[in-house]
Amino acid sequence: MGERRQHEERDGWNEPSGRSARDDETADRRGADAYHRGSVLLRGQMIPERTTTSSLLAPDDPADWIRMDPWRVMRIEAEFVDGFDALARLGPAVSVFGSARTPRRSPGYDAALAMGRLLAERGVAVITGGGPGVMEAANRGASEAGGTSVGLGIELPQEQGINQWVNLGMSFRYFFVRKTMFVKYSRGAIICPGGFGTLDEAFELLTLVQTHKVERTPVVMFDREYWQGLFEWLRGTVSDSGNISPLDPSLVRLTDDPAEAVDIATSALPGKGHGASREDGGTSK
Repeated sequence: MGERRQHEERDGWNEPSGRSARDDETADRRGADAYHRGSVLLRGQMIPERTTTSSLLAPDDPADWIRMDPWRVMRIEAEFVDGFDALARLGPAVSVFGSARTPRRSPGYDAALAMGRLLAERGVAVITGGGPGVMEAANRGASEAGGTSVGLGIELPQEQGINQWVNLGMSFRYFFVRKTMFVKYSRGAIICPGGFGTLDEAFELLTLVQTHKVERTPVVMFDREYWQGLFEWLRGTVSDSGNISPLDPSLVRLTDDPAEAVDIATSALPGKGHGASREDGGTSK
């Protein structure tokens, strides 16, 4: 005990009376225990058991919800209006998708950081889901390069919040509104390794492009080893069974080079892409 007191006095620090380290830990957890419902911040007992989307899609909702559906429609409409209003003057942009679990100081994080920086240096805004991992890295690269760094967050049971590298951010209640913003305001997409959310975003975009619901958008999958198995399955099992037409080799490209990923993703922007004319059967050499 005497050693601890001497150490504290030597460092010029004394624990404030009436507050312990455990109290500080509790305060830190309380600060992290935050939930965003649209523009509203909730903590503690105010956090709902269901998200807005899960309530909308719940099969066991009572019939009383019928009288509330008009309010839901207005809330959905308001999210579209807010998104269009915030992003209408964004200018050329590329979306970067990827896992929220990618750790800092990892090759995947460093690659996304480089891609965000390269995009910003070309005057292209970076749009991500606004969370940690790959999203944070791309936003950080863009922000540190002085570019526009956009984060489109989503209401989730385990709230991630908008990362600190976003300089234009929004939080959405509904996935379909959020994905509309990605598709409408991006002129290219880079798909980094990720899980179900990343796959959902990637296949949504590829489906819209292949069915001609949107203009042809350059899509590049970063990290050939990670994605190769998926494309072998699509070109093999899925295509051979007749469930899809032969995969258009120009619909999506694979690469391991962050600079080439940026070249491909910006190839539809006048004067932005530098490697768009290369044709290699869907993968980069």
